[in-house]
Amino acid sequence: MECTVKWMGMDGMTFIAETGTGHLIGMDGAPEAGGRNLAPRPMELLLAGTGGCSAFDVVLILKKSRQAVTGCEVRLIAERADTDPKVFSRIGFHYTVKGHSLKPDAVERAIQLSAEKYCSASIMMAKTAELTHTWEIVEAD
Repeated sequence: MECTVKWMGMDGMTFIAETGTGHLIGMDGAPEAGGRNLAPRPMELLLAGTGGCSAFDVVLILKKSRQAVTGCEVRLIAERADTDPKVFSRIGFHYTVKGHSLKPDAVERAIQLSAEKYCSASIMMAKTAELTHTWEIVEAD
């Protein structure tokens, strides 16, 4: 895996990342740090990537378990350390899983497997942060 990050110029703190698969991601800083608020902060992208990694796992595991999953959303609320390095110190994950007659034990197991075995991003985050996981099931129409 590789990525190239390029500063976009002297008048701000905007960066463009090009991933190894050729996708572009913009990043910017807060105005008080010289940014122009044009794109997400790098730490926001870390949090989003962690949520995406975990949601991906949950959906894949539920599909493999032959659960009729039709939607999955994970909301992450994070706290950071007060001093540098301002690592994530707590991250709460709340999953809303939508489907037809989903089994609660299957949803709980999928989340547990993601957290403990498959989601590389959240397993790395757990090195500095206390992670909590809650979930709910919504019956699909």
